[in-house]
Amino acid sequence: MAESKILIEPEALEEERRRSAVQVVDVSKIETHAQLRIPGAIHIDYASLVAGSPPAPGLLPSDQRLGGLASTLLLHQAPSIVAYDDEGSGRAARLAWTLHYLGFENIRVLNGGLHAWHNEGHEVSRDPMEQVSGSQSAGSVSLQKNTGVLADADYILQNLDNDRVRLLDARSPEEYSGQKVFSARGGHIPGAINFNWQETLDTERNLRLKSPPLLLQSLEALGLTRDNEVITYCQTHHRSAHAWLMLKSLGFENVRGYAGSWSEWGNRPDLPISQESQ
Repeated sequence: MAESKILIEPEALEEERRRSAVQVVDVSKIETHAQLRIPGAIHIDYASLVAGSPPAPGLLPSDQRLGGLASTLLLHQAPSIVAYDDEGSGRAARLAWTLHYLGFENIRVLNGGLHAWHNEGHEVSRDPMEQVSGSQSAGSVSLQKNTGVLADADYILQNLDNDRVRLLDARSPEEYSGQKVFSARGGHIPGAINFNWQETLDTERNLRLKSPPLLLQSLEALGLTRDNEVITYCQTHHRSAHAWLMLKSLGFENVRGYAGSWSEWGNRPDLPISQESQ
């Protein structure tokens, strides 16, 4: 299988950096970025990608904040962006999903992130951090939203009985079954299939995604194929942004992320839940 258009390997990023053909964006913890980063990478605070307000902190931020993000990344100049983080690409995936929602698809995620980059001998910087801010006001950036990458509670309700639309729950099995509860109610959305995001990471290869054949085999065993529209969710659409990235990297074309995720669904008594084991 050819390299995914949404993933990039460290060697390929090294070549693009030599040609100055890409803007590298670091979504790691600020403490990590301050100590160790890819040279020239700008830092984006993960908090800028989420609303941050209870009971559903993973919802998208306001249009004003999204405009500020677009300004900081200079999306109006249509750069090529590569995102990475220090934790298995969940944060970088959330940035990629957010930019797809904003209609900007020229973004890739570094497979393995900082772990792969550093552990495999690529150049890093420990110089003092530079402060980065957008050069344009938020209002000067036109947001061309692609709502096809987003699912909300109403959309899911309307498609609970649609065999073509499948739900992928990226949380742990304990959260899925309701043994661990982080909302008012425990369990999962009826019909959802559990595929823990940690099971998709290759710990022997610096937290890259596992190989496409292995991932496709696992997905097919769960009844998920490229013919399906898949909606991913977790607790706050962090882990499930990674699941979205994983599916996109495998050629799934119709993939949505439920930004409200279980923090919204599990806190709304009007929405149906299931606690059946998979």
